Amino acid sequence: MDQWIEGILEQFGPTGVALLMLLENVFPPIPSEVVMPWAGYAVSQGRMSFWAAVLAGSIGSFAGASLWYWLARWVGQERLGRWVEGHGAWLTITPRDLEQVDKWFERWGAWAVLLCRLIPGLRTLISVPAGVAEMPVGRFHLFTALGTIAWTALLAGIGWYLGDQYGDLAGPLGWVSTAVVLGLLLWWLTRLVRQHRQRPSAAKTS
Repeated sequence: MDQWIEGILEQFGPTGVALLMLLENVFPPIPSEVVMPWAGYAVSQGRMSFWAAVLAGSIGSFAGASLWYWLARWVGQERLGRWVEGHGAWLTITPRDLEQVDKWFERWGAWAVLLCRLIPGLRTLISVPAGVAEMPVGRFHLFTALGTIAWTALLAGIGWYLGDQYGDLAGPLGWVSTAVVLGLLLWWLTRLVRQHRQRPSAAKTS
């Protein structure tokens, strides 16, 4: 995948950066930890300006985050709650979980959006509870923009600084992103197995 990403970036420049950062938010296995360091490398080679790389990456990432936010907001908590009652077992989510997330988000929403935009694997997911909780649009966009610009500027800056050695960074960061995603998958599988084990005992008591 790394070679495919580099081919897109070499061919389309900042436009490719924006496109891949958009896809990263829709299809997380495309890691920003590869895209933005390469953009920084391109800056070090004089193929694009630093601010063009950061702006393109931020626009693409922001657009992807907004897409998930508006989709989750359109679904809404009531509709999502009905779906969870019927199918939430496979996601190990209960209506009570939704209520707890909503209360937690009312308290920490803005800071959660800001910080999670800086964490691989969680950058995309945070938009969904923000939309479901109907976090104010202006606040969501503000903190999403701040976190997104900080993340893209950091990765592009490191890639620019490393120059020809930018690959030394992309590999480890890519593993971090993969580890977070696998950790979330393992957490989900653990909850799913535990839930199915508890179901027979609950049926006996009833």
